[in-house]
Amino acid sequence: MILTLTANAALDRVIFIEEFVPTTTMRAPRFIECAGGKGFDVSVALRGLRLQTTAVGFVGGYYGKLLVSVLQHYGIDVDPIWLPGETRLANVIVETTRARHSHLMIGSLPVTAADVETMLARLRFHLPAATWVVAAGSLPPGMPSSFYRLVTEIAHVAGKPVLIDATGAAMLEALEARPAVIKMNQDELMSTFGLSNGELPALIAAAHKVQQTYRLPALVLTCGREGVLAFTDEGVLQAQAPVQRAVNAAGAGDAASAAIVWRRSLGDSWSDTLRWAAAVSAASVLTECTAEVRYTDVEHLLPDVRVTTWT
Repeated sequence: MILTLTANAALDRVIFIEEFVPTTTMRAPRFIECAGGKGFDVSVALRGLRLQTTAVGFVGGYYGKLLVSVLQHYGIDVDPIWLPGETRLANVIVETTRARHSHLMIGSLPVTAADVETMLARLRFHLPAATWVVAAGSLPPGMPSSFYRLVTEIAHVAGKPVLIDATGAAMLEALEARPAVIKMNQDELMSTFGLSNGELPALIAAAHKVQQTYRLPALVLTCGREGVLAFTDEGVLQAQAPVQRAVNAAGAGDAASAAIVWRRSLGDSWSDTLRWAAAVSAASVLTECTAEVRYTDVEHLLPDVRVTTWT
């Protein structure tokens, strides 16, 4: 079982329009409601890969009930922590003519110190059955920036590997505990470490320096069309799947995280792990729901993924 933690969950309302035209009336022929929040989205992708996952997260109100129902529909073992207030609503605007998406976030679900302790207690409860822990996403109001460091330390005591996907102060504090995998996207790396040059050679050099400076076992970056980069003891690797015309690209990075912990739990090399991560991430953009993956799409894409080593 792979355990996911989501501190800042959302209900994704994916709204399909042809094109966003400011100051006009735009009509959406349809919308769908999906799981939101990085940890929950990792669990969604894991179910598409036919894996067992338990998802712990803060939820509240009407949107919280809808979100739990969506997760249960996938067959995810949901352990919700109910709070006063209302779960965030993420309006994901998908422009079908441009194959791009935007997020419009509404609301927040603040937490207290007692709520944080409840989530850490749930973590300890589920750890014995977990092969990996994924803790991911932004932190809600009231959540200390030390949260991901605490999660990593607790998991280390239990002998469980952890993937952290975060940015800013929360990520910088997590680095002190040296999670098994640090996962970010290109923009998150640049903002967290104050980088200004996003060109691939400069990005690779900067990320490699971060990995070495913090003595990280593995740093993984998702970089859109450039694919997935990994900085590991096996070297600097890049995996690229054939570029797909996106139906909904939200959650593609979370799908990559799901593939990483899955393949590492099986003992794959980093080269093979990255091949699967690129294929799963590319497959996720072909579905309408956030981070949803069809295993048949992954199998179709996998043979065409190219893995290269940077020197």
